[in-house]
Amino acid sequence: MTFSKEPLIITPDDHPIRHHMIDRDAMHVMRVLRDNGYAGYLVGGGVRDLYLGKTPKDFDISTNARPGQIRKLFRNSRTIGRRFRLVQILFHGKEIELSTLRSLSEYDIDGPEEVLAPNNTYGSLDEDAQRRDLTINSLFYEIENNTIIDYVGGIDDLDHSIIRIVGDPERRITRDPVRMLRAIRHAARLHFKIAAESWQAICSHHEKLTLCPPSRIRDEFIKDLHSGAFAEWLDLALESELFFDILGLYKKTLFKNAQPGELPYREQLTALAKVIDRSALLTKESGQQGLANDFLLAFLLIPWANARFDLVQQNLKGAAAFRFSKIIREQLDRELGVQLNLRRSTRQEMVVLLSNLPQFLRHQENDTWPKWMKKKSYFKSCSLFCDLYSESITGNLADIQLPSLKNAPPPPERDHSPSKGRGGGKKRYRPAFTSKKKGVFGLKK
Repeated sequence: MTFSKEPLIITPDDHPIRHHMIDRDAMHVMRVLRDNGYAGYLVGGGVRDLYLGKTPKDFDISTNARPGQIRKLFRNSRTIGRRFRLVQILFHGKEIELSTLRSLSEYDIDGPEEVLAPNNTYGSLDEDAQRRDLTINSLFYEIENNTIIDYVGGIDDLDHSIIRIVGDPERRITRDPVRMLRAIRHAARLHFKIAAESWQAICSHHEKLTLCPPSRIRDEFIKDLHSGAFAEWLDLALESELFFDILGLYKKTLFKNAQPGELPYREQLTALAKVIDRSALLTKESGQQGLANDFLLAFLLIPWANARFDLVQQNLKGAAAFRFSKIIREQLDRELGVQLNLRRSTRQEMVVLLSNLPQFLRHQENDTWPKWMKKKSYFKSCSLFCDLYSESITGNLADIQLPSLKNAPPPPERDHSPSKGRGGGKKRYRPAFTSKKKGVFGLKK
C-alpha cells in the first residue's frame, strides 16, 4: 500500500478525543514543548485507545525536539536506548516517554534485504508515521487544534477493525520480523481482522522470526502471556505457524496422538490458554501481581511434557524422581533455554513445577497432603499449578491467590537500561547536557 504525504486531518467534530481524557502529566509535557517552540504529539496506542473509547495504558509523545533539548526542558528526565535515544519524563509513579520524530530509513525503502538495519536519523511527521509498524498505531493527536493527523489510513482501519502493516508488508517484515508478533497481538487484543496482504506476508515469512535476538522474542512473547487475550493470540500464532518459531519443541508434539482419554494436544494448549487469560483478567481487576513468568511458561509446556514424558502418569519417588527432574531439565535447556534465552533460575523453577505435578495430582485426587510436603518452599506454587491444570481439564474454576505469588518479569533489554555513572556499580543518570565543547550528547553545537 502506498501512502500519500498529504495527511488526513480529522477535526474534533469527527473524533471523540478531548483534552480531559488525556493524562494530566502528558498534557503538561505537550504544553511545555509547545510553549518553547517545539511540536508535541500524542502518538501510537494512546491515540488508538482513546479513539476506540478505551483507557490507554501509556501516553507516549513524539516531538521535533532532540533528546538534549528535551532534557533541558525537563530536569526530571533520563535518556534510554542505544539504537535510538528516547527520553523518559519521570513523574510520581509513572513515566511519560518522548521520542524524536524519526525518518523512514533508506533500508526500508530500497535497501538490501537486511534484518534490523539502522534507521536512527531524525525525520518529519509523515516519515515517522510511515516507519511505524501498524497503521492503527501511526496516528498523531495535537492539542492546539484538537485534531488527529493520519498519513497511513489508520483511522479507516480503526473504523473497519483491521490490522494492517504500514507499507509493503513483506519488506517491512524482512526488516524487522518482530512486526509479525505485534500484528497478531493487536488483532487478538482488539478482536480485529488482519488485512489479507499483511496476513499472507506473515504466513509466508514466519520463519524469519528466528533471525531476531532470542531475548527480544522472549520479551514480546511474555507480553502476550499476560495480555488477557492469549487464547485468541494462540489461534493466530498456530494458524500462521509463528507459534512454532517461538516454542520449537512443539513442532512435533502437536501432531502426535494424545493418550486415550486425553484431549488432543492442540486442544490441551487452548484449554491452558483460557486459564492463563482468566488469571490475567483477575490480575487486572485486583491490581495485584500476576502469575510469574516461569509459572506461565511451565504451564504452557504441560502438553509437551505429557507427549514427551507421559508426565501426569509418572509415579516416581526418591532417586527415580530426582533423575526424572534432571531429564526434564536437560530437555528444557536443549530445546527452549537457548531459544528464548531463559535465565538459569527461570528454567529451574519450571522444572520444579513440571516434575512435581504428577504427585500433586495424586494427592489432590485423594485429598491427602503430607505434612512434609506442606513444609516445602514450593508447596504453594506447585499446589496452584496443579489446581490450574485441573481447571483446564475439568472446567471447575480454581482459587487463584495472586498476592501470594512472586512476579518475576524478564530482565530489561540492555538498550533500555539507565546510564551508569563513573563510580562503582551504582546507577546514576547523566546530566541533561555535557560540556560546552562537545554540546548535547557529544554532538557539536
